[in-house]
Amino acid sequence: MSKKIILLADDDTDDTEMFCEALEEINENITCHCAENGSQAWKILNQINEKPQLIFLDLNMPVMNGWDCLKLVKQDSHYKDIPVIMISTSSHKNDIEMASKLGSICYLVKPNSFKDLKQLLLAITSNLGDGLRDALIKLKESGSKHIFMCTGNAD
Repeated sequence: MSKKIILLADDDTDDTEMFCEALEEINENITCHCAENGSQAWKILNQINEKPQLIFLDLNMPVMNGWDCLKLVKQDSHYKDIPVIMISTSSHKNDIEMASKLGSICYLVKPNSFKDLKQLLLAITSNLGDGLRDALIKLKESGSKHIFMCTGNAD
């Protein structure tokens, strides 16, 4: 089985540890590169040999926030096809609309429980590639309060 590469940018160390621990329990073939802000995420993206299959960006981070990092990713021809999931503790409608406008595949409200996070990450990482959008739609349709789909274009 080939390694799956994920990039996570989140300045909350507790959330990052929980995220990485959940990924380790789900699949040992997932490599998660972690950054504390968008600037560090951009640097990692340009340093690693293989492009990640998925990027998670927290909205509010110091130095460079998730919005600015998302803009960089989507404006770069080398990275624009990598799906990006915006993550936050809030579900403000304006943030969800902005994530969609800037090209994010979906907006994820951080779950409070490890079990919920693990279930979400299992569904997401099991469907990296062409099946990702359908997997996210299924999660939403199954009643997930954490997933908000984005159209991925600037309407």
